[in-house]
Amino acid sequence: MKPCCRILLPCKNTAFPKSPTLSYSKTNFTNTQINNHSFHSYPARVLRFRTIFSQSQKPCSVPTSTWGQSRIFSNTCYYNFSKIPHHVVAGVASNIRNFSTSIETRVNDKNFERIYVQGGINVKPLVVDKIDLDENVAKDQEDRSEIENVDKSVENERLNEAESVKVGKEESEVEKEAWRLLRSAVVTYCGSPVGTVAANDPNDKLPLNYDQVFIRDFIPSAFAFLLKGEGEIVRNFLLHTLQLQSWEKTVDCYSPGQGLMPASFKVRTVALDDNKFEEVLDPDFGESAIGRVAPVDSGLWWIILLRAYGKLTGDYALQERVDVQTGIKLILNLCLSDGFDMFPSLLVTDGSCMIDRRMGIHGHPLEIQALFYSALRCSREMLALDDGSKNLVRATNNRLSALSFHIREYYWVDLKKINEIYRYKTEEYSTEATNKFNIYPEQIPHWLMHWIPEEGGYLIGNLQPAHMDFRFFTLGNLWSIVSSLSTPKQNESILKLIEGKWDDLIGQIPLKICYPAVESEEWRIITGSDPKNTSAIQFYGTKTDNYLLYGTKSTKYLKVGSTVQFCEVQDQRPWSYHNGGSWPTLLWQFTLACMKMGRSDLAKKAIESAEKRLPVDRWPEYYDTRNGKFIGKQARLYQTWSIAGFLTSKMLLKNPEMASVLFWEEDYDLLEICVCGLSNSSRKKCSRGLAKSQILV
Repeated sequence: MKPCCRILLPCKNTAFPKSPTLSYSKTNFTNTQINNHSFHSYPARVLRFRTIFSQSQKPCSVPTSTWGQSRIFSNTCYYNFSKIPHHVVAGVASNIRNFSTSIETRVNDKNFERIYVQGGINVKPLVVDKIDLDENVAKDQEDRSEIENVDKSVENERLNEAESVKVGKEESEVEKEAWRLLRSAVVTYCGSPVGTVAANDPNDKLPLNYDQVFIRDFIPSAFAFLLKGEGEIVRNFLLHTLQLQSWEKTVDCYSPGQGLMPASFKVRTVALDDNKFEEVLDPDFGESAIGRVAPVDSGLWWIILLRAYGKLTGDYALQERVDVQTGIKLILNLCLSDGFDMFPSLLVTDGSCMIDRRMGIHGHPLEIQALFYSALRCSREMLALDDGSKNLVRATNNRLSALSFHIREYYWVDLKKINEIYRYKTEEYSTEATNKFNIYPEQIPHWLMHWIPEEGGYLIGNLQPAHMDFRFFTLGNLWSIVSSLSTPKQNESILKLIEGKWDDLIGQIPLKICYPAVESEEWRIITGSDPKNTSAIQFYGTKTDNYLLYGTKSTKYLKVGSTVQFCEVQDQRPWSYHNGGSWPTLLWQFTLACMKMGRSDLAKKAIESAEKRLPVDRWPEYYDTRNGKFIGKQARLYQTWSIAGFLTSKMLLKNPEMASVLFWEEDYDLLEICVCGLSNSSRKKCSRGLAKSQILV
């Protein structure tokens, strides 16, 4: 049997040390000098290893050259009636992989901050090597640190004022019931809350992986708890998933990057000898997922939630911990590493986000770009302002600038832009080509030419060479508003389009995950004939006959000898699940986007329609049909993020002061940063001069 190393944590009321003061003051740690370098030492934090093995196993230790090798996250909570032993926190830091980005200044092993552990067992606090310092960048970061400290003080005062006048209205019966259901979905680990299960239907006898804690699914739950003033579960979630980030991840003998966050985890109880049990965290990095999809959005959501936790609790000390800073850098390292791609957008496979099944979104889907942009802005706020992170900050700024220009200029469509594409010339070979991606006008779908309104527009779903996905993807557009990836003018246009196409995008239950649904042969090609992304009823069987039949839309025959195998598809309906289904969890992103743009009236209208249906329908995962009239054919009931999305929406409306710290305003400094200016090469032609009017409005 393969040796198994388990890193153990103390079984206490909370698995991680808290700041001793209620205000989460940043002075709860001390600055210590080791080898003339400064680092933060945290109270009551001890680093140690311990190996657990059975009689058939050999003990093994965790190599210091890796971030972590254990597959199961074990916090030894022994359930013994007489005695419960406690163990100490274990932590180990990794070598940061080579970091680079397609800019002139590269981050590599020589000038990137290295964090490592010295001394093995009974280690001293983490030591930070800082190399290749840049005095000018360090000075700029010190100035920015002073400004951010003032901003944080103002935010804390505003949050304290909001607490004193918080929630003037009584909770409705629907809200009380929703809170009861949300709390019943909480998962505990050694007595501490660490997340919520995806669905909690007591009548579901085959939950599959819906009984696990998904990172993306927990986000609305986390926001609900934070807005309620309950931050412990969010803190525990952030730190436990951070530990899971370091776990060994192997799919068919291949290990993905260290910065990858798990898609989900499950708390399992393992029997030991002498009537004892222990709880372990078992993460899933996609190796067990249907289709083996990669959880690209997990790390991006983790960074976004980390920032929100600090904003809403004032506990900025969590962000400044060495292990948390290292986790942020690992995620950025994974996302900003060089590749063959020519664009600043993040290249991913199909099914790598909320749409986690094949739906033709491989490439550069808008949802991933919006989350990526948001995570970069969060990281820039939270990264420790020291000389060792100067190159990472520079790379982040350059990527933010390039990404915002790329999305605003090339993803945006409205009536004027579509007419421009309609008249595109093709096969242009030039650095100054108008049709840069060689888009053929015939790609413009017929539905779009009739659907696009006179006023309003949106960001398309995907862009690649010779391909534009003109479908409207709701989450990507909403989060572009929240993060200011799109311009203020574009933000207004997106909400105008949603308002004008209310029946199509909102319907009887908010909100469509994408519009329109793909049908017939297009559905077969794009989804791979995925039955979950259509509400078709399928029957299989055999028919003895002497001839082969083709041509009918509802019946397909395949002759095998004298026997004809057939599959009859009756009443095939799109507008289901990811293929145009209606997802109530999107309500909280819609509310936040509307509040940012001063259109709370749209959010209230959508919430009212949801409040009438969701409790009656037992909080389903999604709805089917074009206007969301029917509960999804395979929808789980008592879906946690449907419940949490509704609660978060209601609380955001009641607490506009707290909502205001969760979105980003336009950063005009980013628009002036252009990496083209770093090189004197005559081959580099900057496109910004021609598009300034677009990116600055």
